[in-house]
Amino acid sequence: MAEQEERAEEERAAAEEERAAAEEERAALAAIFCGPGEWEVLGRSETRGSVCRVRTTAEGPSGPDTPLELVFHLPAGYPACPPGVSVGSERLTRAQCAALRDQLLEQARAFPPEPMVHQLVLWAQQNLRHLLAPPGSGAGPGGCATAGPGEAEAPWTALVRLDHMRAKASYTRTLRHWASALGLAGRLLFAGRVILLLLQGPRDRVKEFLVLQRTSKVDVDSSGRKCRERMASVLWEAWAQPGHARFLAFEVKEFSSLDELQKEFEAAGLLALFSELALGLVK
Repeated sequence: MAEQEERAEEERAAAEEERAAAEEERAALAAIFCGPGEWEVLGRSETRGSVCRVRTTAEGPSGPDTPLELVFHLPAGYPACPPGVSVGSERLTRAQCAALRDQLLEQARAFPPEPMVHQLVLWAQQNLRHLLAPPGSGAGPGGCATAGPGEAEAPWTALVRLDHMRAKASYTRTLRHWASALGLAGRLLFAGRVILLLLQGPRDRVKEFLVLQRTSKVDVDSSGRKCRERMASVLWEAWAQPGHARFLAFEVKEFSSLDELQKEFEAAGLLALFSELALGLVK
């Protein structure tokens, strides 16, 4: 009897954790898609779950600003159960919308049982034009994209200090995944107890990364339970200036001393920034 009660309590705790994770995701999505009409919760029910809508754009067959309306049906057991998805667009045919919906459902089934709405939106934005490319064009999901006219402009650069990493391997994997999904470059830098994150790319994508980093469970607490990074701080952010490096990829680097870390900043054209922050880094 005691064993059954313990199992029931564990199930209640797991269900409560799932509800909390879904609520945190809704708050993060509202912060990311904060423009007029970009995000809306269409309905919520204790038994049937909730329905939410994201209006965004992606590069499709008609150009870089193909409108997308993605409606996610989140069952009561979400995120343990994957969401349903509906797709609409005034510039896509019904068959094209259905093809994108099928691919999104396939992606949802492949993702781990964690909040995934934002990841699915990013996947749609990144892969729409490859998915709908004419046969024989050589394009496919995840393929290399030709640089657009705005990509040659100065990128936005942000420097973030992370307080600690208990689950270093999984935390690092998560940061790599977000950077890849958002098309960001940069560096994750370790020097003793100092952990710095340099992000570079379109300003809105850097903002999305930082929202995810603050609101997602990326680390574990002293008891080994997943937790959010509550003590990260943005030390500096600005448009990249002449003389600042343009990072081509997201890399993880480890240094044995702050002197080595300083050389990395010097190579990136950010020595003056490092000098300003050096005193605070050793505290």
